[in-house]
Amino acid sequence: MTAAPGSALALAGRSLRISRRQPDALITALMLPVMLMLIFVYFFGGAIDTGTAYVTYVVPGAMLLCAGFGAASTAVSVTEDMKNGVIDRFRTLDIGGIPILAGHVTASVLRNLLSTTLVLAVALAIGFRPQAGPLAFLAAAGLLLAYITAISWLAAVLGLLAKSPEAAGGFTFLMMFLPYPSSAFVPIETMPGWLHGFADHQPLTPVIESLRALLLAQPAGNAPWVALTWCAGITVVAVTLAGVLFRGRTR
Repeated sequence: MTAAPGSALALAGRSLRISRRQPDALITALMLPVMLMLIFVYFFGGAIDTGTAYVTYVVPGAMLLCAGFGAASTAVSVTEDMKNGVIDRFRTLDIGGIPILAGHVTASVLRNLLSTTLVLAVALAIGFRPQAGPLAFLAAAGLLLAYITAISWLAAVLGLLAKSPEAAGGFTFLMMFLPYPSSAFVPIETMPGWLHGFADHQPLTPVIESLRALLLAQPAGNAPWVALTWCAGITVVAVTLAGVLFRGRTR
């Protein structure tokens, strides 16, 4: 079989070229999280008491929201590949399912790194002032990369489950919704009591709390380890499911 890493990189380049030919979708994925962050900061921030400047509080959640939007396009592109016959052409080149999907995931990670960098740049322009030292900043970047990788593989699974690009976009709604019932935009204690259990224990909350603590040089406790465990678990399960589903779809 063709060398998997080389195949994945070549297919990632293909996915990025396709993104470049769809500037409307790329601009939406880049700008919508920025617009949502600005809406929260300037429309709602004055009414929300977080104990600190609201832009400082909201940036980690905005970056994860950005990753969710980016992953949604990955699910759609996987579904389109499964429908348009290009997979058969790849298989004649002796390229396996995991390298094909890894190409989509790699392109998703690169797009998401660009979009989260844009979110961070806009946040800095409107008053976000991280206090992280070099090691803490690298730890935050590594955790963000782990989360983006996990959610991109999960999006690939949803793309394999969907029968149409429209259905794939619908399936990814959950990923874009999860930041809201977490500590991304408001403290969990301000939510209704019945929601606390879910908000405290869903995977995004420890990721957000870890990023916030690392970027602001605050104590993080065991949140980073919990967050990395979630990311690793999601990635392992998603990669395994992706392989099984791909084989089932291409028999």
